[in-house]
Amino acid sequence: MPRPRKPRHCQGAAPGEAFKPAGRPLRELDQLVLAADELEAMRLCDLLGLTQAAAGERMGVSRATVQRTVKSARAKVTRALVEGAALILRSPAVTEDAPAGE
Repeated sequence: MPRPRKPRHCQGAAPGEAFKPAGRPLRELDQLVLAADELEAMRLCDLLGLTQAAAGERMGVSRATVQRTVKSARAKVTRALVEGAALILRSPAVTEDAPAGE
């Protein structure tokens, strides 16, 4: 049996439930689920410019986990942009504020 998934610490919530191309109903589009930890890893690494190690510390996971998570998230976002799919944003199972002082 695989090891239980370690909780990821995600700060804040997604800005909405979905992002999709304009002018097409959601029901007509392929839908790609972007998990809260994938969005958080991209926010920390790509938007805030943190290293994967620093992002891992904030999320409570290893650098390698952040690397896999960012890779998965980028692939989904790229596919949505190139193929015109919708991104469905999932709420985190564990949402915690960043430690004091951050």
